Amino acid sequence: MPKASIKRLIDCEKNDLIELVLDIEKYPEFIPFCYAAKIHEKKDVGNSIKIIADLTIGKGPFKDTYKSDVLYNKIESSIHVKNIDGPLNHLLNKWSFIEQNKQTEVSFDIDFEIKNKFLNTLMSASFQYGIEKIANAFQKRAENLFSNSKN
Repeated sequence: MPKASIKRLIDCEKNDLIELVLDIEKYPEFIPFCYAAKIHEKKDVGNSIKIIADLTIGKGPFKDTYKSDVLYNKIESSIHVKNIDGPLNHLLNKWSFIEQNKQTEVSFDIDFEIKNKFLNTLMSASFQYGIEKIANAFQKRAENLFSNSKN
């Protein structure tokens, strides 16, 4: 089961970064390996926002769509993602955001397993590289849209 943790200090405000992560339907515009995204449901419930969304991800001839339950906790400034349907045995993903002097420390933890054992083995070999590319894409998008150094 591939697992990874990435931590970045980004020159943007926390709320802008949270909005970027929650803007799931824009992922195909800037996230490598993401071909399509669709939000089925979005509910603002007091201290949280709950989203049900599909992502189509892949590389080369291997593409598949999985459905996720996304929960943004406004008090903790965290986003938890778990799969509810698709090619994954499980997906657990957590984003945490801590603002410090107009910069934000973003932590991203992911743990998943693909149902197809061959693809899971294949993915494990290049997993860290892929996660770094995705983290770089989020950071670049955030800095282009919201960087405090632009102000």
